[in-house]
Amino acid sequence: MTAVVVTGLGATTPLGGDVASTWEAALAGRPGVRTLENDWAEKYGLEVTIAGQIAVRPEEVLTRPETKRMDPSAQLAIVATREAWADAGSPEVDPERLGVAVSSGIGGVWTLLNAWDTLREKGASRVLPMTVPMLMPNSPSAYVELEMGALAGAHAPVSACASGAEAIATGYAMIQLGRADVVVVGGTESATHPVCLAAFDAMRTLSRRNDDPAGASRPYDITRDGFVMGEGSGILVLETEEHAKARGAKVYARLSGVGLTSDAHHMAAPEPNGKEQARAMRLALEAAGLTTTDVTHINAHATSTVVGDMIEARAIRDLLGSHADNVLLSATKSMTGHLLGGAGAVESFFVIKALHHRMAPPTINVTQPDPELEVDLVRDTPRALPAGDAAGINNSFGFGGHNVALAFTSV
Repeated sequence: MTAVVVTGLGATTPLGGDVASTWEAALAGRPGVRTLENDWAEKYGLEVTIAGQIAVRPEEVLTRPETKRMDPSAQLAIVATREAWADAGSPEVDPERLGVAVSSGIGGVWTLLNAWDTLREKGASRVLPMTVPMLMPNSPSAYVELEMGALAGAHAPVSACASGAEAIATGYAMIQLGRADVVVVGGTESATHPVCLAAFDAMRTLSRRNDDPAGASRPYDITRDGFVMGEGSGILVLETEEHAKARGAKVYARLSGVGLTSDAHHMAAPEPNGKEQARAMRLALEAAGLTTTDVTHINAHATSTVVGDMIEARAIRDLLGSHADNVLLSATKSMTGHLLGGAGAVESFFVIKALHHRMAPPTINVTQPDPELEVDLVRDTPRALPAGDAAGINNSFGFGGHNVALAFTSV
């Protein structure tokens, strides 16, 4: 197996406009969920008025021509990509050995629905000619490919809330198959639109804790009542260890193994026993040549839904057995909200930073832990990881029963 390392990180999230501010806010346990400053509730009768909106709007970073030709989901991906590439040292690489895998779970929903409004109100002649390229789910990946001049392939695996993690797994596979030496990978989402809020709320999956936005996302708390919509992007630069060493690159961690399974159970609900979630984690560890006793940290999918949180918690406990008492569990959606297709990438960034700095970020808003939780949850303040070699897992699960586990190891 080819050793794959992470040499660049980029992010724009509800916690901050870059990696440094996002990580600092996460360690401080600062919430990124706020009341929406619009008239959607009054205009459309929305019952949910909170979300984890991006901390730094992309139009503050990108040029006006760039924002006009890209859906917000692609805008966020470009912002994070530029940071990640610069962080990696802007490596010189043969374009035919440079790949891209960047995903969105929903795609260009703002572009699509704005175009529909334009069509209804102003007629077909006023619909923008770039509408289709902007709304396509592969649009962020394509714009990153154009930005980088990447010729080894540009992919956009769409698997709902597991999309960002599956994109990372796709980049890993590209390197293992010998298709690329460097791959820009990650996820992005900008779907805080009244249609999405109304639709998720109709499924009774969103928190209605409108009077307490900062405390609304509360994974594993017995008062949890649903997830909070979020938006953002996380981008990683993956590289063969040989290529990274040859150019003297700094390395944050290794991406040592990936595990992908599916539930084949229900279009939205996870399989009740979490057996395929556990198998995804097991496959990631096996691919990495690790055992459960090597795991020191897990960043859980943990969306703050009534049913889903404890299915994952039981899957983790079943996988780790008694070693679960030695593993620190973080649920960072408590701060960011649920970034949907961007979640798996941003939360991988949290695992990588945790391994690099030997510090697990906290889970906030858990004042009454669910009595069924049998894993050591990091609450309110960060906790140090043990000395020595460390391995961390990032879990991402999506509607349709998509399960992705990524195993990272320290360097």
